[in-house]
Amino acid sequence: MSRFRNIVFDLGGVVFARDPRKFEPEFIEFFSYITLPQMPKFWEDYDRGVVTYDEVIASLAEYNHCDRELAEKNLRRSILTQEAIPSTSALIEQLSAADLKLYVLSNMAQEFIEFLREQPVYRNFVGEVISCEEHVVKPEREIYRRLVERYSLNAHETLFIDDRKANVEAAQEEGWHAYHFDARNPEKSCEELRQLIFEK
Repeated sequence: MSRFRNIVFDLGGVVFARDPRKFEPEFIEFFSYITLPQMPKFWEDYDRGVVTYDEVIASLAEYNHCDRELAEKNLRRSILTQEAIPSTSALIEQLSAADLKLYVLSNMAQEFIEFLREQPVYRNFVGEVISCEEHVVKPEREIYRRLVERYSLNAHETLFIDDRKANVEAAQEEGWHAYHFDARNPEKSCEELRQLIFEK
């Protein structure tokens, strides 16, 4: 048995990621800002759904001091090389089999979420709130409240999983349980989550 009824997943760094072993250092460096505590405003606006794909390409080119062609090539590659993290996928399948309700709450741009929704692991989610469709991003409180209201969730029965500390803290301040996922060690995080979710 689980102490929770609802498990809410962030996507990037928790459910999906690029395998760094498959890329050259220059490509990884191109997107190095994703590891910063605060995303650049142009990327936050892309996640918020208030700038277009073409506009974010122009911003990427400026940010990385490169031409537009390279920026577009890297962005498209970044979308198409997102992979489900094996340890998290296994956890999601286990939670789904245990009849827990699984949701997504993610900062994600339109082109990315359209690709991720087609991945097999995504079929396990029964609801979602995505920043680009809401024009609100984590850790702004409104996006958490929209998930609760849309799916009639009880915050005290809900566990939120995210790899960004600010997003975890915002969930806790809304009365949710929350877990700070280590994107560098997903296997350990998933094992700790099993113990947390199925604690006796």
